[in-house]
Amino acid sequence: MDETVAEYIRRTVLKIPRDEIKMMLQKWGFLSEAQLQTLNFHQIKDNISQEVVQLCEENSADIKQAAVLDIIYNHIYQNKRMWRVYQMKKSGEELEYFDLTDFKKKFKGRLRSALKNVTITFREYEDNAIWIRVAWGTPYKKPNQYKASYVVYHSQTPYVFISASVLKSNLPLLCQALIFASNYHDIREMELRSHSLNSLKDIVFKRYSQNFQTYYPKPLQEGNVEPESGDLRIVQENRSEKERIQRLNREAFADGPQPKLEFAQYRLETMFKSDPRLGVLEKKEPFRCLVKFSSPHLLESLKSLTAAGMADAPLSPLLTCIPQQARNYFKIREKKSLFPEGFVSP
Repeated sequence: MDETVAEYIRRTVLKIPRDEIKMMLQKWGFLSEAQLQTLNFHQIKDNISQEVVQLCEENSADIKQAAVLDIIYNHIYQNKRMWRVYQMKKSGEELEYFDLTDFKKKFKGRLRSALKNVTITFREYEDNAIWIRVAWGTPYKKPNQYKASYVVYHSQTPYVFISASVLKSNLPLLCQALIFASNYHDIREMELRSHSLNSLKDIVFKRYSQNFQTYYPKPLQEGNVEPESGDLRIVQENRSEKERIQRLNREAFADGPQPKLEFAQYRLETMFKSDPRLGVLEKKEPFRCLVKFSSPHLLESLKSLTAAGMADAPLSPLLTCIPQQARNYFKIREKKSLFPEGFVSP
């Protein structure tokens, strides 16, 4: 077994929590059950990793097997990566039968025709998600396994979730291979990103907002608190205002937990209104701006603005519509293409 492969397997094992190493190795399936029985999982992780490497040497592991173990780790700990959403587009609305074998063949062929030194690994999961790991090299260097790109593609959908490596110059190559393999003709980045891959899926697949139409708000239940001032009107007014804010929040965001979105941006274009007698604007041109939002938990932060008294209720539709605007991205405004001029999509 190559020394670089052995070192990569060792480092991957070291990343795994000790009480989960056996479970991940079983999911990997490269080592037999008899080999796993010989491992002592109660010793320090460095010793466990060395023993795993020795067993992999017996089985003549190569970089493809090591890459599969890495995909398993990233699938379980997907929140350790920053994910971006991309939407592909067809010229028509026709639906085509998806063939996984053909997809893999076309993806590999397209990528390797542009870059020879590249490691490509696939793994399918039960939710029709295809995980793709791409380790990039150069014409003169072998692929760097420690700076790989990860792609999650759900067949029969136009959405792709990408956690790219630090080499941004490889992104157009990756996108070209994706649209060629999936029979689309264009791909654009949606202005959404988050460490929570499942939350991004909830937004673009419209999974979290289904209870908007079925929820019936209930009045806020307050405890029996005696007012110090004795003015019951103030207490009743505060209670009514809290109930109103809670009701409007539920109408805008639903009752359940929000998807963990960390970044969103979109473009605004509106007319500037002023008194014509002031002569502020000689020409009636639209006012354009780029609005960016970022937070460890963006939607929950927006939801708490009115309850904290930092914004009036109801919250502006410009804030409550962020997930919907993201899903309708192509209908709002298309971002600049990821491809250089002169590129002809397949």
